[in-house]
Amino acid sequence: QVQLVESGGGLVQAGGSLRLSCAASGRTFSKYAMGWFRQAPGKEREFVATIRSSGGSTYYADSVKGRFTISRDNAKNTVYLQMNSLKPEDTAAYYCASTMGWVLVRPEEYAYWGQGTQVTVSS
Repeated sequence: QVQLVESGGGLVQAGGSLRLSCAASGRTFSKYAMGWFRQAPGKEREFVATIRSSGGSTYYADSVKGRFTISRDNAKNTVYLQMNSLKPEDTAAYYCASTMGWVLVRPEEYAYWGQGTQVTVSS
């Protein structure tokens, strides 16, 4: 069992930056690939980014490529999402999740989920 807790969301103006964190419990964090997803009201949950268990490989959705950076610190059991050049369309609840596979972009392929953190980008 892996428990995930996101933090770092908030309200920011367009063009601004935020860094999300996801803290994981348990001693197996380093065995999992981690992903970030987001869900806006009335829309399906969509893939944002994923990072390999070692942190050596990353993969991004086209909509965030070049603006967002996923990283992890296995010593701290934490995965991060640095979000720059934010746009109003980035407004959503952001979730971190863990999986044993690579590269996985569908929510149903992830086993454990956090409760989410809200990001709101004003124009």
